[in-house]
Amino acid sequence: MPILPIDSGRYGSKEMRGIFEDEKRLQYQLDFEAAVAQAQAQIGMIPTEAAREIAKRARSGKVTLARVSELEAVSEHDTAAIIEALSEQVSAKAKPWIHYGLTSNDIIDTSTCMQMRDGFKIIESKVAKLALLLSDNAVQFRPVPAVGRTHGQHASIISFGLKFAVWAAEMAKHLERIEEGKKRFMLCKTLGVVGTGSLMGDGALEVQKIVAHNLGLYPIDAATQVMPRERFAEMQFCIALIGSTLDKIAVEIRNLQRTEIAEVAEPFRKGQMGSSAVPVKRNPIKSERVSSLAKMLRSFVSVSMENIALWHERDLSNSANERFTIPMAAILLDEMLNAITKVISELKVNRDKIASNIEITKGQVFSEFVLEALVKKGVARFEAYRDIQRVAFAALESGDHFFDAASRDKSISKHLSKRELAAIFEAKNHLSASGRIIDNVAKMVRNAVKA
Repeated sequence: MPILPIDSGRYGSKEMRGIFEDEKRLQYQLDFEAAVAQAQAQIGMIPTEAAREIAKRARSGKVTLARVSELEAVSEHDTAAIIEALSEQVSAKAKPWIHYGLTSNDIIDTSTCMQMRDGFKIIESKVAKLALLLSDNAVQFRPVPAVGRTHGQHASIISFGLKFAVWAAEMAKHLERIEEGKKRFMLCKTLGVVGTGSLMGDGALEVQKIVAHNLGLYPIDAATQVMPRERFAEMQFCIALIGSTLDKIAVEIRNLQRTEIAEVAEPFRKGQMGSSAVPVKRNPIKSERVSSLAKMLRSFVSVSMENIALWHERDLSNSANERFTIPMAAILLDEMLNAITKVISELKVNRDKIASNIEITKGQVFSEFVLEALVKKGVARFEAYRDIQRVAFAALESGDHFFDAASRDKSISKHLSKRELAAIFEAKNHLSASGRIIDNVAKMVRNAVKA
């Protein structure tokens, strides 16, 4: 019976979860053993026939998880159990060359990187899909003026599409970060007990280079018994950073879906229930789930940083927690990407509410542009600032529209005609560079996805 929700299939795609299942992890480890034996034979370190037999048996499916578990119950050593189970499948001539010159963490760390190699392929594909989707939304809503808010207050006019463009740009940057990070955290290690190459001697680095190339990884520059945990910490940070961008998107959607704002709404399918008690509620549950899981991802970064300082050439204080944090990070990010992609692809955008929200402050959102117009007429900035503030605050108290109050005020009206003020109070006139920014982001996203 599953204990954690992640075990029950509640989170993440079947494809991503499959990478971290016990049977699949065992096969990654056997594939590593096969690749090492073949590389050693390639440079004449071990007999070619032995390598061929080891590789064949490692990939035969006959080294089973059940048998490995039986052996581990006796040895209490997971890697030793795998090697013993593989040894049972080969001839006496091949047995001495299994795991030759290696140590447990060569297979553990490299197979972890093999898992993440495949995990990042899924992540990259979904990040690219989301980047394009956000970019398309940015272009679609490019001409729509909306309220820009700072400190939770109405600040100025933006293009509604700019919200999506900002998110799309960061997703494109995440694709860059993943690609640039691979050479630092998609690693292969075959350097033995304390990182010297051990029994492989002068051929150790050549073996590692060949194995890394064949597995689609990068050879570690230098290591102890384990890969430096700075590398895994960076990988966790990269995952958490993507997750934090998804959280940023989710928080904005949650805020914009608030009853008082109501500019967007998550998709709500037929038969869905928002509340067990209130039939009319439509809660932003997918976005809330993303925000909740983002907290988990960020906590994994802290754990991964704690794993960096190990005793001498290694201890086991990192091992147990990594069995949780690394698979969970990949699976939870996969879940978050799925959720946000669904939300954005089916997002309900209320253009009427976007337009009406601009007028909630009765024109005061245009104060920045009135100030600019007065400055261009030669009025000293702080003189104009104080006049606008005085008129605006008085209008707020009386309930007047700021346009009407500004039109009546002599300090403002003597510099700006009613016609000039009317143009200032037209939201579509204040999208400024938004269009160019959105176009630039759309181009950047297309290039990032192609790369």
